[in-house]
Amino acid sequence: MARRVWIVGVGMTPFGIHRDKTNYELARWAVRDALADAGPEIGPQTIDVAFFASTTNSILHDQGMISGEIALREMGIQRIPIHNVENACATGSSAVNLAVTFIRAGDADVALAVGTEKMHIGDAPRTMALFDSGYDKSKPHLLDETLLQLGGEVDDSDVGTRSIFMDIYAAMARQHMRLYGTTAAQIAAVSAKNHAHAIDNVRAHYRKAMSVEQVLAARKLSYPLTVPMCAPVTDGAAAVIVCSDEGLRRLGSERPVEVLASVIGTGTDRDTTTFDGHISQVVSAEAYERAGLAPSDIDVAEVHDATAFAEVLQTEMLGLVPPGEGGAAAERGDTTLGGRIPVNTSGGLESKGHPIGASGLGQIFELTEQLRGESGSRQVPGARVALAENGGGFHRGEEAVTSIIILGGR
Repeated sequence: MARRVWIVGVGMTPFGIHRDKTNYELARWAVRDALADAGPEIGPQTIDVAFFASTTNSILHDQGMISGEIALREMGIQRIPIHNVENACATGSSAVNLAVTFIRAGDADVALAVGTEKMHIGDAPRTMALFDSGYDKSKPHLLDETLLQLGGEVDDSDVGTRSIFMDIYAAMARQHMRLYGTTAAQIAAVSAKNHAHAIDNVRAHYRKAMSVEQVLAARKLSYPLTVPMCAPVTDGAAAVIVCSDEGLRRLGSERPVEVLASVIGTGTDRDTTTFDGHISQVVSAEAYERAGLAPSDIDVAEVHDATAFAEVLQTEMLGLVPPGEGGAAAERGDTTLGGRIPVNTSGGLESKGHPIGASGLGQIFELTEQLRGESGSRQVPGARVALAENGGGFHRGEEAVTSIIILGGR
């Protein structure tokens, strides 16, 4: 029988622009905070295995190998296995998945997952080029064909600089609008809601309220998306410490959160003229089965809103709202704090920020605090079960990889 896995420590730097910090310094900051959160009985020497998540170190910092070994040795995490992880925007949650798998398999009692990115390097074109690694660059014509199939032709002559993923999400949004009648105003409602959630999050990149009208009137990126609907380029790090029952007894943690399921899946060759069979639908179904739960059991969720439209889609694919109703649910306030199923109480990637390799771990930080009842004004009353969805890359009409993690309060 697989062993139970517990989160005993979480740490997260403020997400934003850290001009005076290196990527490694951000990572160590988050790990120190996670160790402190886990309690006095745990230190660097307690960690049995570590997983270091980063997508930028090779491309932006010219360190293509051994990043984790370099980052962690200086804080006394030595001798143990350290694995470097890359899985596009799902890099951080992939590190968590590997840490959880090690614990369940009995190969460790205490494991660390840490994700970090320093994306502001003073060279914006180089940073933006990073996103071109998130699709199949050997066949660029296939991306153009897929975007045309999904979103049709649009005149984008008046829009500004953006990453290719804004065009990808925009094409998917236009497909959703065509299939279900979703409106730009409904997508803007997601953005306005997440900006409101971030106001009281001291670790969020942006903490400014925006109305639906302000979101719609902002600078265009790729129809129907405007700048506030999209995640900013962000620096930051987050860390999670997980352990077994034995580790929990040894550490004496009084605020553990259980990992009920952690599932990673990749895309399939499916009919992309419909959202049926979407990768998140398939992976979340497996996660619900492993956890012995249903979508109706989820009290709070963090989903991968690299754009506001992504939240519309993911709430549907996760079964939190019916197909085609993600936009209407946001417009009604269903996914707002105080609503039926609060989503992205942290402010989401749109406002909290999106340091790629740290984003999935940042979701776990938020949900752990929610299940501990430690989220202050952003607290979901009585939250007992939480879900994190973190997607990465784009391949043949959908995300290349998706992670679903379900957590339960003790």
